[in-house]
Amino acid sequence: MGQAAATLDQTTRSPPPLRAGPAGRHLVDVTMLFAPTSGGIRRYLLEKHGWLQQHTRIKHTILVPGADDTGLPYNVIRFASPALPMGGGYRVPIRMRALRERLARLTPDLIEVGDPYHVAWQALRVARRRKVPIVAFCHSDVIALAGSLLGAPGCRAASRYIARLYGGFDLVLAPSASVANRLASAGVSNVAIQPLGVDTETLTPRARDPDLRATLGIPAEARLLVFAGRLSGEKRVPDLVAAVNLLGRPYHLLLVGGRKRRTLAPNVTLLEYQLEQHQLARILASSDAFVHAGDQETFGLVVLEAMACGLPVVAARAGALEELVDPSVGETFRPRDPRDLVLAVDRLFERDRAAIGRAARRRAESLSWDAAFTQLIGRYWRLLAVSSAPLREIRHAG
Repeated sequence: MGQAAATLDQTTRSPPPLRAGPAGRHLVDVTMLFAPTSGGIRRYLLEKHGWLQQHTRIKHTILVPGADDTGLPYNVIRFASPALPMGGGYRVPIRMRALRERLARLTPDLIEVGDPYHVAWQALRVARRRKVPIVAFCHSDVIALAGSLLGAPGCRAASRYIARLYGGFDLVLAPSASVANRLASAGVSNVAIQPLGVDTETLTPRARDPDLRATLGIPAEARLLVFAGRLSGEKRVPDLVAAVNLLGRPYHLLLVGGRKRRTLAPNVTLLEYQLEQHQLARILASSDAFVHAGDQETFGLVVLEAMACGLPVVAARAGALEELVDPSVGETFRPRDPRDLVLAVDRLFERDRAAIGRAARRRAESLSWDAAFTQLIGRYWRLLAVSSAPLREIRHAG
């Protein structure tokens, strides 16, 4: 961990020991980064909702953009927002006053914001008016994105913006040390590292389907590489395709995250986005290795999900992926370098992949959602100034 991260909130190092939370309080999560086929943020929010219901008496509501003002399963409430053109199902709120009023009517005791855009500013206004704590979860690395698009001037402008926005929050959560360091370097002082987790019961090597390759028309002897996630620019999917073309037979690349199944090349197959975790687990566990060329990951949840399925990982040495992937669980390569990716894949297949897969599974088991949310609840306690003593008020899973 860098020097900047060493000055971060000390609660990062000592998570609370109790699986509990303040009873009778209302937590509202609000974000515009929630779509039918979105990835890590949606997964985090829905997993958190289920965990809070099982382990606490905290009321939890998720407020996100939608086609209209209606409710959804899991206590998700939508506020009407237009769709973003070519945005993969994402929507952009434009009725700011209506959004503030909708959020205020929920009478939250604590607000958590999952994006750094105009929704965050509106939530901040509501929190200050109601005099309730507000938390930002930095799921998106805006500074890195601005730098990739606009170079050093973009980095500086984004850093100033982030410092101004997050300076108004009571706590800023970073899912990895790399994000925490970037925030600290931008001048954000109220940062704590809060890792995400993984469902190791659903995502497991036992989900392997020996018939998957035949179903997809992939040769049984193929060395099957897989990537799952949004097929957006920062994921660097063309680098994966270029690498598998250089590798040639018997390698085959499976891309999970499209709109419909189709063959992109003789050795590249595109599959639909997998909404159900058990279907994703079936695909991951039936592959030989997970490959990820993205260079802007703030955590890399899908990498952890692949590890849970017992897959070795080949990942770019960039962002938070460096924190998840080391030689014990896979190989790394220079970002934006398909030829170095080829060499990393070659190295992996010369090693004992079964042993690496077992190590990857153990790594995933150490990063459960239960551990992540137990730590998160402790942060909520401190913001709400609630003692952890009255355990009789807490409903446990059993």
